[in-house]
Amino acid sequence: MSSSDIFTQINNCVLDLQSSQHQTYAVPLKKLARLLSSPELESVNANLTQNADLEAFLSESEATGGSFAGSHRLAWPDDDELKLGLTILLIQKLSTDPNYALNFGYHFFSNGSKKMISGLHAFVAQVIIPFARDYKSHVKISNAALVRSIVRSNKVFIVHGHDDGAKHMLARFIDRLGLESIILQEQPDRGRTIIEKFEQSAEVGYAVVLLTPDDVGGAVKADAPSARARQNVIFELGYFAGKLGRGRVCLLRKGNVEIPSDLFGVVYTELDSHEGWQKRLVMEMKEAGLDFDASRLFS
Repeated sequence: MSSSDIFTQINNCVLDLQSSQHQTYAVPLKKLARLLSSPELESVNANLTQNADLEAFLSESEATGGSFAGSHRLAWPDDDELKLGLTILLIQKLSTDPNYALNFGYHFFSNGSKKMISGLHAFVAQVIIPFARDYKSHVKISNAALVRSIVRSNKVFIVHGHDDGAKHMLARFIDRLGLESIILQEQPDRGRTIIEKFEQSAEVGYAVVLLTPDDVGGAVKADAPSARARQNVIFELGYFAGKLGRGRVCLLRKGNVEIPSDLFGVVYTELDSHEGWQKRLVMEMKEAGLDFDASRLFS
């Protein structure tokens, strides 16, 4: 799901919460929490919540008022990002216990009405609506900064197994485009461990993963093992899908090689003998924002 789709759904949840009643508020509240936990938002949320202590925030807020409903105030910090992080954690907490959410709204936002739902509506108006606006802006700025930092690189990491022919063919193709192919074993060691060498070499703008039938494997009770890529290839595939995002990883699949089910959604194409994969790879790298001249293929 793209971030624009997520925020469309978040806005819909907010609208539903605004008009909800006692019998219906729990559904959009829980959906809002699920949307905020989307994988696409994970890295942004991790940064926002890393210093957010929700329980300390609630304790401090509890000490601000008297004994009657609506006399307490949430003790928001001055730091805008920390406030966003606390709001994310608060929404998640409220979604796990709808009854607590109703009492929370009444306790902190009651305007004298005897209806419990009025406090929740006030909470939506005063906290969630501004949060949704500011959070969307923050995510867009954060994603734009990430895109700029990645796209500046013209390096393309080649993840490969034992098929040297496919590896060298792909490297030549990438180099012809004016990009820089990165093959781990060709990088100098400089006294580094393998994982250190890999992490430092992985500062790239794109990754192409060669899924070639180098190993076999399958379930214990399977009738016959299936062709699989090497374990290091699957590890590096997952690493780049997380580091760069799925839109900056392309799988080139040779033969009937098994694709891990939890990596469905990563772009892949068949490494066919008619070289149709070249056109697809060029299209995907262009879409990812890499800067190169595709006409060099024909020069």
